[in-house]
Parts: sequence; structure tokens; C-alpha cells
Amino acid sequence: MRMNKKLFGAAAAAVIAAASLAGCGSSSDSSTLTTISVAEETIPTSSEASEASSEATTEDTASTELPAGTYRSELTGEPISEDLKNQRPIAVMVDNEKTALPHYGTADADIVYELMNSTENDRITRLMCVVKDWGNIDQLGSVRSTRPTNILLMGEYNAILCHDGGPYYIDQYLSNDWADHLSGVFSRVSNGKDWEFTEYVCKGDVEKEAKSAGISTDYNDYKPTRDSHFLFADYGTTIDLSGQSDAVDATDVNLSAAFKHNKSELKYNDSTGTYDYYEYGSQHTDADSGDPLTFTNVILQKCSFTQLDDNGYLIYNCETTNEDGYYLTGGKAIPITWSKVGDTSITQYFDADGNEIQINQGKTYISLVPSDYWDDITLS
Repeated sequence: MRMNKKLFGAAAAAVIAAASLAGCGSSSDSSTLTTISVAEETIPTSSEASEASSEATTEDTASTELPAGTYRSELTGEPISEDLKNQRPIAVMVDNEKTALPHYGTADADIVYELMNSTENDRITRLMCVVKDWGNIDQLGSVRSTRPTNILLMGEYNAILCHDGGPYYIDQYLSNDWADHLSGVFSRVSNGKDWEFTEYVCKGDVEKEAKSAGISTDYNDYKPTRDSHFLFADYGTTIDLSGQSDAVDATDVNLSAAFKHNKSELKYNDSTGTYDYYEYGSQHTDADSGDPLTFTNVILQKCSFTQLDDNGYLIYNCETTNEDGYYLTGGKAIPITWSKVGDTSITQYFDADGNEIQINQGKTYISLVPSDYWDDITLS
């Protein structure tokens, strides 16, 4: 089935109105779709964070007891070593130009953001990979420059931003006490490409460079105010959105209208129960492991932006309340709203009853979809 965002937008408006590279260490498409209407769906307008559980049904899937010596990751809800509990995540800016492919280490990221990097060049995107257990990744990147929006998003995690410079617009954001970052200090890998495509976060880089910069790799005063970034389903259970009245089929997420340069798309893989990421007409696989970039959860956020100059530099207006979105898991989608109320505040996601949604444990893809193309993306 085809879901047209114009219908969702109309509903929301009505409700609101009513209320082969060298490794680290080396030298330096379409089908006929049936349209369904969601014009009568009720969209929540409350900005209050609710800890109430989602009405989605859950199924027991495994033991409800965590393995000894582990805790539930704040990023994925999966069990990881207790030794990592106080370690800050890193947020790595990854070049998404075709020349930068194949990527290394992105398949090991816990959360991957995809954002328009510029209004020029057919709105090419850049990835931001948020990683908790970064000590186990041999190579991640290639690393590229950051934008103001990424700084605001990494602030939600008390993460250390890893990038290589950026336009001067980032300076005022990086000057904040909470905005710890490392720039242009990572390993250079000889890969036969231009210099700009040769920088990677390699094993040992973060520890060494953070120590040199006087940055603690442990959580500090800006640690998130709750233990889990999302509200995960109880351990050992799985959310099944098909039990919700507003759920629709969503086995293909086509973002190519919004991101014309790389034509992003996520396709539901029934055998794995996850969404595989595609761009430039091909499935994305990791250069090192060969693993697909795949996600249990997909979150789409409608978001306006402000263009900063004629070069296409921009900032998403990501500090807002009651904006539209979708949550997808298990081949189904539900309409949501989302709110972010401050620089270091966690973005929260709400269902049609105004309750903060629960999501499944596993990796998550998040895209801030430019509002001027929100009506043109499709879920089918």
C-alpha cells in the first residue's frame, strides 16, 4: 500500500488547528501502489513527555533475565558489558558521497542519522553514526565535516563528536560546554582516493585524542537525565505494531524525493525482521565485514530548516514540539509526533494518544526529512 504524506499532513494540520580500501594501520524502481488515506487519524498535539506504555501488542521472545555482567544499552536496549555503562558514546560524521563508498564500520553503529548536508548537489546527505562500544570498532568512516544540526543532536547523548571541521556556523555551537568534539585528528588510510576521503576513526584514536584534548570518555555533568535514550519494550518482548488501529504496511521507505543525490531507501527484510538500507541504487554493505546496514527501528521526522547562505549550508529547526513523524518496525508504521525542547534534551516520540512510544530493542535509523519534501516520500 502507498501512504501519501500529503494526507498525513492534512490530518495533522486539522488537529493542530483544532488544538576495497587499506585498513587502519596501513600507510598514510517503482511498482503500482494502492493509496490509503490517513486523513481521519488523530495526531497528538501535547508536548508533555509521558512514560505511559504504547498500546502496541508485545510478544514474549526470550528470557527476561539479562546475562550476568551486562546491562541494557541506552542506545539499543540490548545487553552489553557492565564495563561500558559509564562510557560516553561517540557520534561520527561519515561522508556519504559516492566517492567515499564503501563505508567502514557503519554496520556496527547503534544509531545512524541521515540528514541533508546541503541544499546544493541535489541535497546530498551525510550520516552521523552514534556508537556506544566504540573500542571494538577497528575502522569507521570516512570522516567528514559537521553541521550545526549534528551538534544539537549529539548533545542528546552526551556524545563526543568526531568530525573534520565544518563551516564557521558550527563555531557558536561547539563553544558550548556540553559540545565536546575531536576534529581532524584521526587516522589517515592510504586508499588511492583524494585526501578528503582518507580519514577514519581507527582503534585507539578516540582514547588517545580525547586524553590529549582533556576530554573525559566517561559521562559528565551533561549525561542524559534518564538511563535509556528511547523507551524500549521490556527485555524479552517484541513490539508488534499490527495490533494498533492506525498501523499501516511499511515494507519500503522511499526517501529519494527528499534526498535526490543518493536516493535513500529502506526495504524490509522479512527473513531478518529488519530494514536494509539502500542508496545509489544498491544495498549498502560494510567494506570490512560485508554486513548490510540494517535496522530494527526506523524513525522519520518531518523537520523544517533554515538555509544559512548561498552555498546551501543550513540548520534544521530540530528544537520544536509536536511535529509529525513515523515510527516503523516489523514491516508496519504508525504516525507519531516528536519534540525536542533544548540543546541537550532527548528527542521524544509520541503516539496518537500522546503517550511516549515504546520501540523494539536493536539498531535505529533516524532521518530528519526536509519539510518541503515530506509530502513526497512514500511508505508502501
